[in-house]
Amino acid sequence: MVDQAYKDFDEDRTAIERTLDLMSQELTQRNAELRHELAQKQLVQDALIAEKNEQLALIKKLEEAHNQLLQSEKLASIGQLAAGVAHEINNPIGFVSSNLTTLRNYVNSFLEATAVYDGLMGDVSDAGRQQVAAMRAKLDLDFMKDDAVSLLEESAEGIRRVRQIVQDLKDFSHVDEAQWQWADLHKGLNSTLNIVNNEIKYVADVVKDYGLIPEVQCLASQLNQVFLNMLINASHAFKGKRGVITIRTGQLDGESVFVEIADNGCGMAPEVVGRIFDPFFTTKPVGQGTGLGLSLAYSIMKKHQGRIDVKSQVGEGTTFRMTLPIQQEEVLP
Repeated sequence: MVDQAYKDFDEDRTAIERTLDLMSQELTQRNAELRHELAQKQLVQDALIAEKNEQLALIKKLEEAHNQLLQSEKLASIGQLAAGVAHEINNPIGFVSSNLTTLRNYVNSFLEATAVYDGLMGDVSDAGRQQVAAMRAKLDLDFMKDDAVSLLEESAEGIRRVRQIVQDLKDFSHVDEAQWQWADLHKGLNSTLNIVNNEIKYVADVVKDYGLIPEVQCLASQLNQVFLNMLINASHAFKGKRGVITIRTGQLDGESVFVEIADNGCGMAPEVVGRIFDPFFTTKPVGQGTGLGLSLAYSIMKKHQGRIDVKSQVGEGTTFRMTLPIQQEEVLP
């Protein structure tokens, strides 16, 4: 009996050891599988992190490219206007130069007449007086005296115009005011109108319907860029006919103001209106538009916590309304 009991015990122990060995093998295999799964998950996680970093780097590059494109658009707008501004400056400079040449001839004539008159000061004879009278008639001294005053006044006005154009350029760019500040939108509109005058004056009349609005907290040079893009677009809306560009301003409530730029030009179809703020979209011929002007305006208005609404009808014209808060809730860099 004892031997049988020992025999049974050995068999049971052997069975238990075999079971424990199998369980150990299974646990070892399962542990290896878990380690493999963990390694695979770590690889996936590393790949996701790497992909996220690549996406962040790509987003940064896209932002940099976008900023460069916006800057390029602004430079393109300024370059487009350079010829017109040069023309506006060249006109007054031209007649000032011509007037000064004429004035120099007048002065020479006056000096010649004065020399003759001085030589005859002691001669009171009739012959002397006749000679002086003949000299005055020959040189037309009375006309030169009056015309010299007129030329000087015209030259002063020409210089004033040049000074005003330079001031408008400075106001448009706000080179000394690159920070958020309180600005008069009417002043910005007027200076921008003077800058684009050469683009508009041959195709349209401008009507100003300014309302009473307070100063607005803004980046003035960027809003001027919006006005410039809108005005240039409006000037391009007239196909072979002279039109009207109307600028309206007003206060909507105690917290916001609006600026409207409307034209009675060719208008746009609904499918075009739906895409005008898309980057690079343009209806102009190749080489005449970058397709970034309205996209730039949209981003600037968004930065100012404002919006742009557009209404357009083919054959009747287009109205852009820009709505801005008077004071920014949060000033962005």
